[in-house]
Amino acid sequence: MENNKIAVGLDIGTTKIVAMIGRKNEYDKIEVVGIGKAKSLGVKRGVVSNITQTIQSIQQAVDEAESVSGFKIENVVVGIAGQHIRSLHHSDYITRDNADEVIEETDIDDLVNQVHKLVMLPGEEIIHVLPQEFKVDSQADIKEPIGMYGGRLEANFHVVVGQVSSIRNIGRCVKSAGLDLSEITLEPLASAQAVLSQEEKEAGVALIDIGGGTTDLAIFKDGIIRHTAVIPFGGNVITDDIKEGCSIIEKQAELLKIKFGSAWPGENKETEIVSIPGLRGREPKEITLKNLSKIIHARVQEIIEHVFLEIKNYGHDTAKGKLIAGIVLTGGGSQLKHLRQLVEYITGMDARIGFPNEHLAGDSDEALSSPSYATAVGLLMEGLDKDVKLVEVAVEEQIEEEISTSPEEELKPLIEEKVKPKKKSFFEKFTEGLKDFLDNAE
Repeated sequence: MENNKIAVGLDIGTTKIVAMIGRKNEYDKIEVVGIGKAKSLGVKRGVVSNITQTIQSIQQAVDEAESVSGFKIENVVVGIAGQHIRSLHHSDYITRDNADEVIEETDIDDLVNQVHKLVMLPGEEIIHVLPQEFKVDSQADIKEPIGMYGGRLEANFHVVVGQVSSIRNIGRCVKSAGLDLSEITLEPLASAQAVLSQEEKEAGVALIDIGGGTTDLAIFKDGIIRHTAVIPFGGNVITDDIKEGCSIIEKQAELLKIKFGSAWPGENKETEIVSIPGLRGREPKEITLKNLSKIIHARVQEIIEHVFLEIKNYGHDTAKGKLIAGIVLTGGGSQLKHLRQLVEYITGMDARIGFPNEHLAGDSDEALSSPSYATAVGLLMEGLDKDVKLVEVAVEEQIEEEISTSPEEELKPLIEEKVKPKKKSFFEKFTEGLKDFLDNAE
């Protein structure tokens, strides 16, 4: 029955909005049954700046995905990013009433709920509380304390914080587009799920997701998320620089960057020239590829140095924090020529480009394995993994009764109505709170 579970990932990016519908095949790989794309007009640097345009773009992407797949989209897993996201580290503890009883999940929930009571800056809200190592009494570095005896349970937490207004604006756009939010996920975590292997997360790795408006960073070590950051620069800033530096329009600057752009100026000779048509009968412009790559190099270097500073702040220089697996680059911006070499040169760390094709079925469209779809694939995986083990036998009986309905409706609504999680994660509680807020809003 697991093959009948349909999920939808909605990536609301600065450059494009992607709706991806998929399910798992018999080999536990993701089969994408429909994808819709729309130009993102109302989002700047990962934050909604125009509600109406964002709703229209979401509807356009969703309509395209529905017409390709034949399924009706109702619930979506949405990614959240933007320059308002920040993370902090916090340690907290609880003293248990009875040390003679083993630690249960409720004890960990109590500890996590206690962290949620942290006082944030005005207008900020905790999005995610991620436990790292636990400490039971005097025994440290415990990954899984459930089933152990102890009176004092302590843990280090990675806390992700965002602006309430930005989170609710995304919720409002999704709801106004006629969709329900089934889950909200931090975008760098979704991208990490799509492109990183468990071995890399254990060894220590920094994922750099270069999008249109922001560059997201997620650092893993010993299989645990250690640090997240959102840098408010991305591919669009490079395009703007080319536009200003070469005095051309944005569309031409974007095409130049994709077709001829390089992050390494030494690659091009002075004699290599590209001609750009002039506007309305004006003379064409001639631009040397060396100058183009110099403009790109300057901005890319700035972005990488910002990211490397975050990696150093995490503690990469220490023996305990060393990232053995180096850096994985993903997102649309990672496709820039010679970017990997420049990253290795600046940071002195090994780097590779992360493609989400490892989790996709073998017959998937080649375009889907592009790094620019990493976040959408990760969000889809998040939706498929949620409750997938809880599909009940009752669903099979229900499907037989529902066979008479149209094929589009045969699969999707059933499993979403029947399958209920045993225990609500924080994100589910958070999403429910957001839904209530949106329902009560004017």
